[in-house]
Amino acid sequence: MTAPATAPGAASWAPAANPWAIALVVTLAAFMEVLDTTIVNVSLPYIAGSMSVSNDQSTWTLTSYLVANGIVLPISGWLSSLIGRKRYFLLCIGAFTLFSFLCGSATSLSELIVFRLLQGFFGGGLQPSQQAIILDTFPPAQRGRAFGVVAMAIIVAPVLGPTLGGWLTDHYNWRWIFFINVPIGLITLLGVARLVEDPPWLAALERTRARRGIDYIGLGLIMLGFGALQVFMDRGEDADWFGSPFIVLMAGLAASSLIAASVWLWQAKAPVVKLRVLKDRNFAIGCLMIFATGLVLYASAVIVPLLAQTVLGYTSFLAGLLLAPGAALVIATIPIVIALMARVETRLIIAFGFFTLGAALIFSRALAPDIDFTTLLAMRSAQSFGLAFLFVPISTITFVTLPAADNADGTALFTMFRNLAGSIGIAAATALITERAQVHQAFLAPHLTALDAPFTALLNQRTASLLGQGMAPSSVHQQALGMIEQTLHTQASILGYIDVFGYAALAAFMVVPFAFLLRPGRGSAPGAIH
Repeated sequence: MTAPATAPGAASWAPAANPWAIALVVTLAAFMEVLDTTIVNVSLPYIAGSMSVSNDQSTWTLTSYLVANGIVLPISGWLSSLIGRKRYFLLCIGAFTLFSFLCGSATSLSELIVFRLLQGFFGGGLQPSQQAIILDTFPPAQRGRAFGVVAMAIIVAPVLGPTLGGWLTDHYNWRWIFFINVPIGLITLLGVARLVEDPPWLAALERTRARRGIDYIGLGLIMLGFGALQVFMDRGEDADWFGSPFIVLMAGLAASSLIAASVWLWQAKAPVVKLRVLKDRNFAIGCLMIFATGLVLYASAVIVPLLAQTVLGYTSFLAGLLLAPGAALVIATIPIVIALMARVETRLIIAFGFFTLGAALIFSRALAPDIDFTTLLAMRSAQSFGLAFLFVPISTITFVTLPAADNADGTALFTMFRNLAGSIGIAAATALITERAQVHQAFLAPHLTALDAPFTALLNQRTASLLGQGMAPSSVHQQALGMIEQTLHTQASILGYIDVFGYAALAAFMVVPFAFLLRPGRGSAPGAIH
């Protein structure tokens, strides 16, 4: 069968500017915003030191951004149709750039948190608007190649963030992680103003939504639900999760508000987010798959540097370098994926991508306390190779049967699922690493007894070694015990990371069958669905 007619004039309309120039300039805006979700992480201790606050207080600069970003993402389609997509996109770019400058100029933590909140609020509209512009600018036959440009930003930016943030902080100042957005934002603002135009069918959609008024109930439930959810995920680890009454309150608010929002948005006549687009099978399955991709992408981008820094003793910059070859591999592999999409069913490519990702995560379980840099590099590169087969095919096939009039709501939900998965992936990975390491430590600790032959042999070996180094006999025994205890902590941590890689692999393998529920098609071929 063929794709449904999308909108009046959709088949004949084309932008006046070069579509590839449009794709490049709008993707630059999204790259800037995605970069800011991870670039701040490594600089938090420096921010805390320069502003004389605790590390825990400094993390609110990250939480405030994620809360505002999470609230805006699902309603960005409504906002763009309310004031016009190009105007909304320009407003978001301009305000994001302005508040980036103000973040870098902040003189107190309270100022920085407020500016980060506003930066996240306007940044939340960049990714959905960019993706909607790509969908409307390119016909289905060219969307695969266009999403290849998008993928390089979405996949590379969160990987590049910690490395670039560490380098800027070490060589200049933490303020430059915000100032770097200013020239990029100004270039993007001028480019979008010059090249981007709204398609003709958007004007009718804007008039329709203006006549319907504002869905205050849906808007309020979304703001409360996603705001509480982001606070719960970002602050849960530091606050001991459900051991904290505040975190329990946030979890309760998030669950009740989002359930109520889902019920309301599904049956409302003029919802702030058109949740009924999930009736489209390809779109619904595509959202599930991009959720799984975001879950593994962001979690793995945190796990590898965290392991390198906390267990293996790498510097933040060296830990960030572990991710760089994987990002380069993604850039090199995406053109191959796009070429395959013209010849192979898109759902088969997606199934291969998730299977390969799962296999790479199984390979990543071959961790050891003495693992070398090259092996870690190979593990991360294998994960990146699997991810390269996912973003472009999923993004292409998800929207191929969705009417153009639903692109704004569709891209808002699609981006929301991906970013929400990233937040959940990071929070779950860090929490699970801690929990599993404690479980393994509890299992290993009883072996530290004189009745355990391997422990006694190791203790005697360490004692003899310390005596040979000339240490006083009176302190040797205690020193040897301390060394063995440190070894136990390291082994327990390594086993915790191995468990989390195993859980991630299981998640990737579980998604493979869903690929075959998609309507078969070649994502970049002229007949996208047939």
